[in-house]
Amino acid sequence: MAALHTFALIITLAALFSYLNHRYLQLPNTIGLMLIGLALSLLLIGLSAAGLPIIRQIAQELVGHIDFNTTLMHGMLSFLLFAGALHVNINDLARQKWVIFILATAGVMVSTVIIGFGAYLVIGLLGMNLPLIYCLVFGALISPTDPIAVLGILKKVGAPKSLEIKITGESLFNDGIGVVVFIALLGIATEGAHTDAMSITLLFLVEAVGGVLLGLALGAASYFLLRSIDNYQVEILITLAVVMGGYSLATLVHTSGPIAMVVAGVFLGNHGRMFAMSERTRDHLDMFWELVDEILNAVLFVLLGLEILLLNITGPYLLLGLAMIPVILAARFISVGIPVSLLRHRRSFSPKVVRILTWGGLRGGISVALALSLPEGVARDMILAITYMVVIFSIGVQGLTIGRLLPKSV
Repeated sequence: MAALHTFALIITLAALFSYLNHRYLQLPNTIGLMLIGLALSLLLIGLSAAGLPIIRQIAQELVGHIDFNTTLMHGMLSFLLFAGALHVNINDLARQKWVIFILATAGVMVSTVIIGFGAYLVIGLLGMNLPLIYCLVFGALISPTDPIAVLGILKKVGAPKSLEIKITGESLFNDGIGVVVFIALLGIATEGAHTDAMSITLLFLVEAVGGVLLGLALGAASYFLLRSIDNYQVEILITLAVVMGGYSLATLVHTSGPIAMVVAGVFLGNHGRMFAMSERTRDHLDMFWELVDEILNAVLFVLLGLEILLLNITGPYLLLGLAMIPVILAARFISVGIPVSLLRHRRSFSPKVVRILTWGGLRGGISVALALSLPEGVARDMILAITYMVVIFSIGVQGLTIGRLLPKSV
């Protein structure tokens, strides 16, 4: 019953915040909801400091009932990734395949190393201590761009098609790669997993390649079911089964659920949409998944704004978070710049593409969820505080200003 009341409260807040944003702020919904939630959280913290701690305690108790990591990574993420991938044109994706592949793999790994060593240096200079392996764990969880934040903001700012597919394609795939790197490094940090290169390579193959194969299998199986009927209620139910059953299956067989959902979504959004659905089904399917996407996005970013009530962000952690923002941006610039430079002889790029991809590489709920999954301790508190500050800056500042960098065509 408590969970039901908490869910009802979050939906109510999402509706209220959406109204306030649409009526008064008129910001992209993801940004507006997070900022309103953040403002409410800071107000409650201020009231607590002014001698009214009971209000904050009640809010903390309500928010504390929600396991953010489980809610996002094992609940909402599958729906959000599938909904986002459903509208990606596979021909556009194929034209940008090498850029997307390199950014989503090598780019994440390069960024992880740069941020990890950069964090180790900055933390030491500020008189704090965090083992290098945990700095690399932080690099892994903060390096992937968040498809949920990216997709929501790109819809609002009207990015050119070729640039949108680069950013969207990378963000849809690199979170799966980032999770694999995160799992491997966390295993080393906690000494709970084999640490040799062969076991890490095997983990990557099983998670990433297995996720692609599972996604293709889910897409193909559902395609044959969809092609044999013409009833939009049943067909929508089949896509729901792909998302919920497919993600659960990926977890059971230890493959990447995020990658499987993206592949299945792209498959059904292209091959399935063209050859297995009537126009009526396509219309209803699009409306259904757009609505699911909007509702879950609203809930997610309200939760992000309220999550600060549960965090222990002290003065030193605040300073550390601010110091890490330029380090993370520099790592993003380098990890994007290298692939683009290597590919310039094969294809043309806009002169501003590195700058745009750097500033448009938003971090969001996935990074926070991974940080929350860390074992209890000083390392978790420090990493979580830095991560949350980077996410607030990324969505609140980068997300609001990315439109100014966008050319009319790329």
